[in-house]
Amino acid sequence: MANLQNSPNPSDERFSAFGLLLLAAVSLFWGINWSVMKIILRDIPPLYFRSTTLILAGIGLLAVARAGGHKIKIPQSAWRPLAGISLFNITAWNCLITYGVSMIPSGRAALLGYTMPLWSSLLSMYFLGERIVWQRIASLVCGLVGISVLMGNDFAAIRAAWLGTLCMIAAAWSWAIGIVLLKRLRIAMPTIVLTAWSMVFGGLPLLVVALPLETSRLIVPGTAAILGVVYTIFLNFMLCYWAWNRIVLMLPVSVSSLSSLGVPLIGVVSGALLLNESLGWREALAAALILSSVASVSIRR
Repeated sequence: MANLQNSPNPSDERFSAFGLLLLAAVSLFWGINWSVMKIILRDIPPLYFRSTTLILAGIGLLAVARAGGHKIKIPQSAWRPLAGISLFNITAWNCLITYGVSMIPSGRAALLGYTMPLWSSLLSMYFLGERIVWQRIASLVCGLVGISVLMGNDFAAIRAAWLGTLCMIAAAWSWAIGIVLLKRLRIAMPTIVLTAWSMVFGGLPLLVVALPLETSRLIVPGTAAILGVVYTIFLNFMLCYWAWNRIVLMLPVSVSSLSSLGVPLIGVVSGALLLNESLGWREALAAALILSSVASVSIRR
């Protein structure tokens, strides 16, 4: 975790080997997280699970930032934009995906959530004035075709589980809006401090709602759920949210969004390994399409 506080300003970086390492970490740990969530939700109510892990991860990142010499006080001008980013990037996204993954298979939920690149690319053209060149359009189409191949015959099942589907599509839109806000508002705070406070602010509303709705459902969680919570706090939130914000600030929105398309592929594979969800030729074909999409926008010649 030492590099979290000592890395240079992301706006001054090129997407080099360090950026590719961050992308690999995000893809791996966020991909596995979809199966981990499914395991945790067997024992822990969704809002309690997401709110407590977010707040604890945010506090942990603040401690790391403070130990590294960063000022963790929020500038007066940053309160409103930080609240907006936290609402879309943290509160809405985490609430919606937690309920969505409880209703439909984890791999398929990941696929729906990662339609985000389509929406963020469209929003970035309008709000950020980004020019969508043909290479990025081709990459987006390639990635989305890969996701469609993965979904395959599951369209009928997804239509049946309409509420879970709706949650995941709304989550994808929320994440896309949050990414555009993060890029547009450019809050003058170190990435680690920005990430930490957005987690704390994003988790608090979920905890407030959880207290009256889910307290009666609390039980002593099993070992698997406890290990899943540890994974969520340290890898899914503390490491990956920080790394993702760095990637977003390094790259245009259309590129950083496309770079996330590897996550649903890993989500489907982990679902097969951990939860016995289906894995076959569709996944192999989708792997080639999605990884081609990621490589075409993430790796310089």
